[in-house]
This record gives sequence, C-alpha cells and structure tokens, in this order.
Amino acid sequence: GGVGGLPSLGGSLVHGPSQLSLHGPMSMQPGGPLGGLCNPCSNTNSFNSVPLPGPSRWGPRTSCPVHSPFRIRVPNGSICSGHQALLHTHDVVAREVYGEEALRVTPPPIAPYLNGGNDDIDNGDTGDLQHVTRVRLVQFQKNTDEPMGITLKMTEDGRCIVARIMHGGMIHRQATLHVGDEIREINGQPVQHQTVSQLQRMLRDARGSVTFKIVPSYRSAPPPVELFRIRPAPVLVDQIFVRAQFDYDPLDDELIPCAQAGIAFHVGDILQIISKDDHHWWQARHDAAGGSAGLIPSPELQEWRIACQSADKTHKEQVNCSIFSRKKKQCRDKYLAKHNAVFDQLDLVTYEEVVKVPVGDPAFQRRTLVLLGAHGVGRRHIKNTLIAKYPDKYAYPIPHTTRQPRPDEENGRSYYFISHDEMMADIAANEYLEYGTHEDAMYGTKLETIRRIHADGKMAILDVEPQALKILRTAEFTPYVVFIAAPLLQNIADYDGSLERLAKESDMLRQAYGHFFDLTIVNNDIGETIAMLENAIDKVHSTSQWVPVSWLY
Repeated sequence: GGVGGLPSLGGSLVHGPSQLSLHGPMSMQPGGPLGGLCNPCSNTNSFNSVPLPGPSRWGPRTSCPVHSPFRIRVPNGSICSGHQALLHTHDVVAREVYGEEALRVTPPPIAPYLNGGNDDIDNGDTGDLQHVTRVRLVQFQKNTDEPMGITLKMTEDGRCIVARIMHGGMIHRQATLHVGDEIREINGQPVQHQTVSQLQRMLRDARGSVTFKIVPSYRSAPPPVELFRIRPAPVLVDQIFVRAQFDYDPLDDELIPCAQAGIAFHVGDILQIISKDDHHWWQARHDAAGGSAGLIPSPELQEWRIACQSADKTHKEQVNCSIFSRKKKQCRDKYLAKHNAVFDQLDLVTYEEVVKVPVGDPAFQRRTLVLLGAHGVGRRHIKNTLIAKYPDKYAYPIPHTTRQPRPDEENGRSYYFISHDEMMADIAANEYLEYGTHEDAMYGTKLETIRRIHADGKMAILDVEPQALKILRTAEFTPYVVFIAAPLLQNIADYDGSLERLAKESDMLRQAYGHFFDLTIVNNDIGETIAMLENAIDKVHSTSQWVPVSWLY
C-alpha cells in the first residue's frame, strides 16, 4: 500500500547507500487531495495531528491537521528527532525514486504490423506505462584502490549490464547495485557503446564521490517495500570448501571475463566457495584470507578446457602418425587410450570437496602412510627404517606370492605362499591392492593384510604404484600420501645420467598425480628426509586437517 503510490513506512527505511533506521509507534494515513476520506480528528487526548514540515511535491502543505496532505499522529503530541529524520527520509524517497526527475518516458516502439490485421492499437494509460523507464542515481565514496567488485558486459545494442557482483566486495557490502542493472552513466559520462576494458579502467581510476545512473533490473514494476527495509546479512548455512587440484592464474586465462576479478591458486590450496550462481565462473576465496571473493573456473568449464586441450594434442599426434601408414592403428589405439583416460579422470583434476577435522576427533585418524616416488628414489629404505625404529607404530603388509618357498623361508614371515589358482580367484574377487609377475611367479599385496595392520592399532606403510591411490583414497584406509621427489641435480654429481632419468620420472609423477600429494619431500639427504617425514606424521596427529568429505560423511 502506501500513500500516493509510495511504499508504506514501517519501523525502518533504507534508500541508496545511506541508511536510516527509525523505530517507534507512529502511523501515517492518507488525507486531503491524495485520496481517502478526510474525517475530522475526534481523538485528540492521546494523539495530536501534526502537519509535515517543509514543501511538498503535491502542493503547499496546510497547517490544518485535518486537511493537510498527510496526517502524522505522534504519541504525547511531540515530534522527536528520529521522527523528523523519518519525515525527511520519506521526502527524499519520494523525490529521488518516485519524483518526476527520476522518471524518463522513452519513445514508444513502432507498432508491429500484423498480417491481415486492421485493428487499432489501444492507446490507453496502460500502454503508456509500459514505456516508462525508472532511472536511479547511486552515489558512494571511493577513496582507496579497492576494486568495486563488479564485472560488466555489453549487450549487442551497446548497453552496459552488471554481469556479477563479487561477494564481500565494495558494491556487495553497500548493496547499491544488483545483477542485471543497466548502467547509463558513470560520473556523468555516458557508457553506451564503450568497451568493457574502458569501463573497468574508468571504475578502477575513480576516486572520491562516484555516481552511477542506472536502470534497475526491477524497472518493470516499482521496487517492493522489502528493498527499503534494513535486512540482516545473509548467513552461510552450508559452507563449502574445496582443495584445488590444478594450478590457475587468471592473468593467463583468455576465457575469464575480468582477469583482475580472478584469484590465483596452486595445487593443494584450500578455497572457500562463496557462490555457484554462474555456471562457468564460481566465486571463491582462499581459506586463510578474508575480504572479497574472486572468480575461479567452475568444474564444468575446467573439464571442458582439459578435454579440448587433450583433443587438440591427440589430433596433432594423429597427423604425425598418418605419415607412416603401418603405424596408423597404433596411433589410433594410443589416441583412444589417452582420450578415455582424460575423461575418466575429469572428476579428479578440478576441485575436491573437503572438510576440516579438529584435533583429536575420535571419528577420524590416518591409518595408512603411502610413499610415492620414482623407482630408485629411496622409498624402500625409508619404509624399512621407520618400521625398524618404531615397530609398535608402523608395519608393512606381507605380500602374497605363487612361487615355491625356499628352504629357509617361513610362510607368513616374508611372504604368504599360495597356489596360482587361489591367487587368480582372489584377484577376480578384487581382493588385491596391486599385483604383478616376476620370473614366472605372481606377487601381490592383499587388502586383508592391510586391514589386519589397522586392527592391531598400527599404521600401514605402503610403497606402491600411484594407480593404487584409486583404491586407497577411501574412508576405510584414510591415507597420508607423501611424495619422495628426486634430489636436485645441482647438488649431486651425475656421472652416468641415472639422476637425470630419476628427475624426469619424478617430474612426470608430480604432473600426473600431484593433486593427490599431502606432502612432498625432496630427498637430497636420506637422514634429513626421514626426520622430516617423522615430524610431518607427528604434526598430522596433533593439528587439524583438511580431508575429503567422503571420508567422514
């Protein structure tokens, strides 16, 4: 409702960036020329009628408490400073939002020609109101280098539209703009037909009083009364955190709508997701950093990007292979294998939802220590050293084999000796973590041996191939994955080139599986590496951890 088309004034009122909150028992009712019946005031014992001070856009105000445009009934017959501020704010709203200067009548569009139709078009008041565009002036102060926190887009007809508002940014905190608002002018300068980069530069360089002339996205109807009430900030009920599984730099991204609005991150960084409204660009911020959010590519966009890069790479390989006709089939098989592998791993190379586990949470503990690294980097030595030093804390799952035991070997001490048929049956039942063949005999690590170590209250140490992580990264095994990297070449003399080969294999493993690593240790000195690993494991048990959500829920 309201008076003369104005919103009803309740306990609080908001207009633009300036906010006034007024509370108190007060009523306003229409009277005089604005509609409603002008009834004499018969109850003046508890309420006195007071006319509005100052001029009115509806005509001169009268001192008559009955025939004045408004009748304000105030307890005890007095107007406090808060009520005066309310009346002033009411006039400001009437003038700047609903006044004549805030309305601009656009030329009506040319009536469409209807094939075979000769009816006249209705020229009533309803048709005229359809061509009324409401224009707002938004003004605020900008005295720092802080970005405004908005991204813009230009339509085909040259109009500037607010594409998104960054959560926590200047505009978001002030609530002065909304997604979909059309910006007509910035500090009196028209923005139509300008480029987005020019407008971003204009906003970045703006200082002091900044004024926007905008067409609100709700221009088809008057603003609802809720827009003029102070509302509490939205509360994040479900906070979403993810671990980044790829490196990203917005300055190197040609797809991002605004590079300055993006945030950079590396593999393993924890990000808090603020908004997923945009299908291609999420809003997020680093876990340890407060303030406004930034743009990051959504999983769908990143997966599409990786698929395109893979398809382009495999297309080049096909062209190279086509030169040699006898290698066409090999190239095709290689392409299909890579193509399927990329799409099979798309859910592993974007973001992984995580949750923070507090220290000492009885519902969670690390049960498995996984050592990854190139062959010959020293993983077996590290494993044996930890088990010998802490036999009550660590254990290694005894492998199974189909070879015959030697005279000095005891079943269950170094190996479990089983028949070939028994091992093949267990493999078919998915009871092995990994297995292989060596000198006509099969060897493998059975999952049940790992479970027995956990049942004894120990931590299982595994030096496995990285493909085994697909089975181990579950709530049952809760692994702590440590990558033992090859030593730096400049620190050690490499006479036969073996260290260089080790470094290349190490780099390949890091690129392919780096998003799974909880810790990376460069093995320049085996003693220092073991000491660093011991400290890291102690820290895991004494500090809070980010773990995949699937491990807890």
